[in-house]
Amino acid sequence: MRLHIGTILILAALFYSQVHAAPPNIVFIMADDLGWADVAFHGGNAPTPHLDRLSKEGLELAQHYVAPVCSPTRAGFMTGRCWSRFGITTPTNELALPMDTVTLPRALKSQGYSTFLAGKWHLGSLPKWGPNYFGFDYSYGSLAGGISPWNHRYKKGPYSVTWHRNHELIDETGHVTDLLTNETVRWIQKQKSPFFAYVPFTAVHLPIKEPEEWLGKVPENISGDVARHYAACVMHLDDSVGRIIQALEEKGVRDNTLLVFTSDNGGSTVENNDLKYPDDNCPNGRLTGNNNPLRGQKGDVYEGGTRVPTLVSWPGRVKPGRVETPVQITDWMPTLCSLTEYKSDRDLKWDGTDLTELLTNHTPLPTRAIYTAGPRWRASSLRYGDWKLVTHSEGESRRIELFNIPSDPEEAKNLAETDPQRVQEMLAKLKRAAASDRR
Repeated sequence: MRLHIGTILILAALFYSQVHAAPPNIVFIMADDLGWADVAFHGGNAPTPHLDRLSKEGLELAQHYVAPVCSPTRAGFMTGRCWSRFGITTPTNELALPMDTVTLPRALKSQGYSTFLAGKWHLGSLPKWGPNYFGFDYSYGSLAGGISPWNHRYKKGPYSVTWHRNHELIDETGHVTDLLTNETVRWIQKQKSPFFAYVPFTAVHLPIKEPEEWLGKVPENISGDVARHYAACVMHLDDSVGRIIQALEEKGVRDNTLLVFTSDNGGSTVENNDLKYPDDNCPNGRLTGNNNPLRGQKGDVYEGGTRVPTLVSWPGRVKPGRVETPVQITDWMPTLCSLTEYKSDRDLKWDGTDLTELLTNHTPLPTRAIYTAGPRWRASSLRYGDWKLVTHSEGESRRIELFNIPSDPEEAKNLAETDPQRVQEMLAKLKRAAASDRR
């Protein structure tokens, strides 16, 4: 069979375009303490139309795991390694990572990316430990953890004044969600591709107090002061996701942008108006974080603390739908490095794995251990295939639970006593996984 010269040229051009495709822009949005069922596409009571649209048109990673609390998840995302490798299992204001760590933004910078962070850093709460020293060209937001929404202060003490732009501490007026969204949109509008924007919002972390504009949009059937502020906070966050997507569309780069939305841990039901924070006149009452039907909440190694709503969108590249393959926050650095063709000259000791084929073709990953160290190692878990082992340290004793997650996502039926051989096998895997902690 002979091919016309024109056909040959077209095929050659298509091949060249595939091989030499422009590197994707990356926008990674991380909510703070957003529960599994806080979003409408999981049955939440607050409307989330922009996230709902992403869930319908994009890919849902239905078993995406993170750490039980904030700083550990952020360390895992930045490094591709389990947070416990750095001795980080709780929120920390001290320096979390060695200053010479090859972080995700450093890797992407070496590939020609502009790098940006707007939001909560919480991997070292002094300016000298801030994001710009770990690979970000531009950073803005809270160096410390969650902040009061209007005065932008962290907990009382040496890290309370934390709002910054490129490590210069500043004071600004406005609601935190609006400030972070506005900064992100402005930055995107000015960029030339490729760029990496990491947007770790403080919503829906306590203390919350939403503008009247958003309170007025909360469905009437939601009652209670904190409950209405919480719903407004979720809706406000959803709108911000929509504004970021709109900025990408207006710039004409949406089709070549990989966008990820996730949360740093599960939802919380603690007191909203935490007295450790400088007074911001926030409403009193318990947060209404909703992790149903999953067990547990923020701080737990159960599903409700570590399995979070996660959506991925890249038109024409990421295959829409829903996959149940277990993945973890540590997988994103290997994945994004693969997509941008970054190769390190040394072993980065990644615990994560490349998800590219899962995202683009829904190709299942080989069965592997997914290890979670809980706060202060008092609890830990190991997911392997359908099974999950949970251990709790109680003094010198250890309580063990075994669950089959596909048949029991609520972790209601402990099978440890009925399957002792599997328990021993899982304990051995857990021991191997934990052997690299603090190294």
